[in-house]
Amino acid sequence: MTQMTAPDFKECSDCPIRHRAVCARCEADELARLEEIKYYRSFSAGQTIIWAGDQMQFVASVVSGVATLTQTMEDGRRQMVGLLLPSDFVGRPRRERASYTVTAASDVVMCCFRRKPFEQLIDTTPHIAHRLLEMTLDELDAAREWMLVLGRKNAREKIASLLAIIARRIADLDDTTDYEGISFDLMLTREAMSDYLGLTLETVSRQMSALKKDGVIILDGKRQIIVPDMSRLLEEAGDDSDGGLVD
Repeated sequence: MTQMTAPDFKECSDCPIRHRAVCARCEADELARLEEIKYYRSFSAGQTIIWAGDQMQFVASVVSGVATLTQTMEDGRRQMVGLLLPSDFVGRPRRERASYTVTAASDVVMCCFRRKPFEQLIDTTPHIAHRLLEMTLDELDAAREWMLVLGRKNAREKIASLLAIIARRIADLDDTTDYEGISFDLMLTREAMSDYLGLTLETVSRQMSALKKDGVIILDGKRQIIVPDMSRLLEEAGDDSDGGLVD
């Protein structure tokens, strides 16, 4: 059951995703207007947040946790088409119905805004409209990058790419460019990883074990991933140290 949640912070200025979310460019008066229409919701792992085709009553930013975007074909087959990580935006202003099903892959907290008032804010608050455009373009870039991952990379490179993407996002949230020794909790199950990457569960487990054995990653407990050398992980992903393709 969906419940209201009390975050650890009280003000938008203290929000952990403040410098990455849709409100990143907002001034104090603009944040105050957002405060008037926002509310928090929490979802437990496995819970459906939005069904495809549902009428959208809200848009939201992911504050913590990971959610998946899935699309169902006419014959009932489902395909995971995207991940929502902290600071990602959920929903499309001026689009009344959801295009994808959004499901909590882990426990998720969202900062929600009532859709109609938020759409009105876009018209009167250039900082929000500009940031939303930036995020939309970033999402397009990510989708193109993921087409390459799924279409051209082998199983080991796919796993390494996914871990690298998450590691860099965690670093961005911490507002640092120092990736060395970065650690994060991998919220996705092996089953979710296999679904997203188009691999079998056995292949995901085997490649994760291989990356650990070769020292590319360190597994600390069930969830925590430590990346001793980010450049090594990027090499395993088929990328260079700047995140581009290796020539």
